[in-house]
Amino acid sequence: MSITKDALLRFNLTDVEVIKKSRKYQGFFALDEYQLRHKMYAGGYSKVLTREVFERGDAVALLPYDPITDCIVLIEQFRPGALRSKTGPWQLELIAGMFSENEVALDVAIREAKEEANLDVEPEKVIKVMDYLSSSGGMSECIHLYCAGVDSEHISGVHGLETEGEDILVHVVTRQDAEKLLAEGKIANAATIIALQWLALNLDKLKASWK
Repeated sequence: MSITKDALLRFNLTDVEVIKKSRKYQGFFALDEYQLRHKMYAGGYSKVLTREVFERGDAVALLPYDPITDCIVLIEQFRPGALRSKTGPWQLELIAGMFSENEVALDVAIREAKEEANLDVEPEKVIKVMDYLSSSGGMSECIHLYCAGVDSEHISGVHGLETEGEDILVHVVTRQDAEKLLAEGKIANAATIIALQWLALNLDKLKASWK
């Protein structure tokens, strides 16, 4: 059976009735509780549902790629959210950072590249990959994912802001080695996995755009 256009994503925000929203926790992050109901595929509305949503703001993630050497810049740092992960709490990741509503995502990506890897990124060498929701079943975070053409020749060392307790080790790896790390399960966070898979699919087009 074919799927008709009308069958895809027929509902939107106007089909949700928020009856009550209350903040249950406020720290560096927050937790909101919703009392809501929404339209059903079979018609009518659902019963009133209680749903908790983790609020941690939105973030940017940047994949720095050197088209001359065919290398990728990755960072390694401690992540408390990975304490029970099989890969361990030190994660191989993209450059990334949170941002507020009054900031421009691209500006934050460029700033984080300097802070986390001492990497100078030219705005005209940055390509938007996509925006995606980290885990919309219970979290509102949207990741704004970018790829930047960079010169990785002299990129190395330990970086990060001391005021934020950051201790970030920079790695420059070949694209083939990054793909091998991915295949071996040594890269376990979504933004990095998505970015590397996107790069594999768009490599030729990407190189052509930077000539």
